[in-house]
Amino acid sequence: MAPSRGWPGPGGGQVGGMDPPTMWRATTVQACGLWPFAAGSGAPMSGVPLGQHLHTGATVCGDPLSWFTRARYISNPSLFMLGMPGLGKSTLVNRMLIGLSATGVVPLVLGDLKPDYADTVRALGGQVISIGRGTGGINLLDPGAMGAVAARIGGKAGEALKAEAHGRVLNMVAALIGIVRGRPMDDHEQAVVSAVLHHLRERLPPGRAPLLPDVLKVLNEGPDRIRAVTLDRGDEERYRDAVDPLHRSLLGILDGPLGDTFASETSTRVDLHAPAVCIDISRIGEADTQLTAAAMLAAWSDGLGSVAASHALADEGLTPRRWFFTVLDELWRPLRAASGIVDRIDALTRLNRTLGMGDAKITHTLKDAEALGTDADRAKARGFVERAGMVVCAGLPRAEMEELGKIVGLSQREIELVSSWSSPPGWAVTGDREEPPGRGRFLIKVGGRPGLPIKVAITDTERRLHDTNIRWVQNDAPAQQGEPGSGAGVEQAPTAGPDPVNGAAPVNGQAPVDGPAPVGGPAPASGADPDRRTA
Repeated sequence: MAPSRGWPGPGGGQVGGMDPPTMWRATTVQACGLWPFAAGSGAPMSGVPLGQHLHTGATVCGDPLSWFTRARYISNPSLFMLGMPGLGKSTLVNRMLIGLSATGVVPLVLGDLKPDYADTVRALGGQVISIGRGTGGINLLDPGAMGAVAARIGGKAGEALKAEAHGRVLNMVAALIGIVRGRPMDDHEQAVVSAVLHHLRERLPPGRAPLLPDVLKVLNEGPDRIRAVTLDRGDEERYRDAVDPLHRSLLGILDGPLGDTFASETSTRVDLHAPAVCIDISRIGEADTQLTAAAMLAAWSDGLGSVAASHALADEGLTPRRWFFTVLDELWRPLRAASGIVDRIDALTRLNRTLGMGDAKITHTLKDAEALGTDADRAKARGFVERAGMVVCAGLPRAEMEELGKIVGLSQREIELVSSWSSPPGWAVTGDREEPPGRGRFLIKVGGRPGLPIKVAITDTERRLHDTNIRWVQNDAPAQQGEPGSGAGVEQAPTAGPDPVNGAAPVNGQAPVDGPAPVGGPAPASGADPDRRTA
């Protein structure tokens, strides 16, 4: 029986009963004999292959580092992603993480809250560090990689790195006390802590980092160096009045809900040579906001300190230069945990170019910023979107898109398209599980350029590594594809496509595209040609 007449609709879907034609990608030299059946495409070809253009079917490539360093489409190597739950946001970022790792870029997930990325980091041969009660902790007073590298470098550069490490530790202690108190630490108390840290490092054996109980011991003893900072003038009562509030806060940390996580030696240090690093804090309960905030701050301090140490070694010519890609998923949780988190992320978004680091931040809506406690924090959080080099939208309600359009300049057609992706699936009469219409659909916006609407197809490898519905699967019942737990659930995009781990496979008959390495790694044998055509 002959197939009925039809023609492929937008995105290459089936219309009228006929399958869409197979598409192959080739250069103009290779496809010249197929004229006039060749069509040009303006889709960017620099970076990690993300998916297909919804209207042309062309492969769209991109990531913040490649578009900043090589293509120069953006002036800031950052990505901000918004969208309703369950539409594939973290799946798309997971693909960028895998693709960038293949080029030598080091993915850093500094506080994996679900976890969404731990299995991927393990598959890449990276390091996964768990933080939580009974699972592992971080010594806030340990200078970590920065201290070790400062000792290795020596000289003025080593002293400068040692001073920076001291400042990071001091800021971390101040942030932790601020979380416990609910207000910032007093200025004279920071001076006292700084003096205590110097005192301890001069007296502890080499290689032994101070601990919070050591700080309490020094405060009790009250050596002359510490008393001089408090201006006690030999009066014991004046000294105790100056240090007792700090003493009480430190006791509250050690004897309270944070003690066993931050009072002992660091369980596992970040490996400077690991191909990827994930600090997993998923075992901390969602209701435990204090510990979540403290763990996030500690993870970011430790991770960014390791980045600074890596660059210090490269500056001295001791190791090759490495670039980093940080991922902060479920942004709304750390933003609400403590004001110190907002300041930390705000500093990162302003300084990531100088740190040799790209970043991806993922949340649900702009309203997540409006829920913050102070006007200053809300203004800083809104600035994350304004400064992002790339803004990626999954399905969002129309009202949310109208608000976002005031920041990134969306056309009415783009607002209508993304709003349509937020609709729920229809009522299935056959009992089959129907996909939400917006799953795997994204709009990429860069400045005032027209947006790039894409659809993402995940592979079996990605589905196994990134399953955010795993808790909906019975232990003794393997999940079926398309059911909860199969990888096609929350935060997943449907169907199979290019496999960035085990090698790219054709997408809808389309040959894989080999693009040059964004940064930090060798380019593939066949570099991407921006003038390629689709036949």
